[in-house]
Amino acid sequence: MSTITTKDGTEIYYKDWGSGRPVVFSHGWPLSADAWEDQMVFLGARGYRCIAHDRRGHGRSSQPWDGNDMDTFADDLAALVEMLDLKDAIHVGHSMGGGEVARYIGRHGTKRVAKAVLIAAVTPLMLKTAANPGGAPLDAFDKIRAGVLADRSQFFKDLTLPFYGANRPDAKVSQGLRDSFWRQGMQASLKSVLDCIKAFSETDFTEDLKTFHIPTLIMHGDDDQIVPIDTTALLAAKLVEGSTLKTYPGASHGLCSTHKDQVNADLLAFLQA
Repeated sequence: MSTITTKDGTEIYYKDWGSGRPVVFSHGWPLSADAWEDQMVFLGARGYRCIAHDRRGHGRSSQPWDGNDMDTFADDLAALVEMLDLKDAIHVGHSMGGGEVARYIGRHGTKRVAKAVLIAAVTPLMLKTAANPGGAPLDAFDKIRAGVLADRSQFFKDLTLPFYGANRPDAKVSQGLRDSFWRQGMQASLKSVLDCIKAFSETDFTEDLKTFHIPTLIMHGDDDQIVPIDTTALLAAKLVEGSTLKTYPGASHGLCSTHKDQVNADLLAFLQA
């Protein structure tokens, strides 16, 4: 397997497919690089080098006890980018991965980054606070923690319903897609899965987004039941100067799978622009 070793000894697994201009993918919770295969095959066949890593504690990467926070995730991403000596890269992040991209740019700048794409991202902040009154209350995330602790396997199976919009009338979501989510989620360490609930819900990316002085595409489904568009993408688009907001009518949180043809076409158009 292809891995790098970070400064604290954590092994980060990554896929490196194709050749050409690099496109770097950051996955959502509790998934792995496998969640990006539809995009990687599509773009790889069109002359792009597609790189996706398993976040520490997820997939085939090491499962350290510590470091399950956005600063460390961003530093792990920076280590991968530097080890592969990627330049003029396009960074694409889904859900929690969008937060990872934001914190990476906020901490490490855009010297190696040409463009950014935030898909159904948790940015700028999921948690309800005095400064973010539209966010979700803390007890909503406490319920997620409780569900994971009580029966992680069943919780993930149930989560696939709203994640892919399979609970909507006339939804066409295969059992195979839902099973793939479950498989990826069960590869992650329970410690990391729990720590990441705090990381994706309580981390404020407002100041990170203000450093995005690069072309940025923000993509979000207007029927996202996991990361509602009104309190994330619509706010992020105002914070990222010159960004482009693309809304997908009726699309769920898992639009990279359920609307993959449209997402892939829009990604390609943005990369080529």
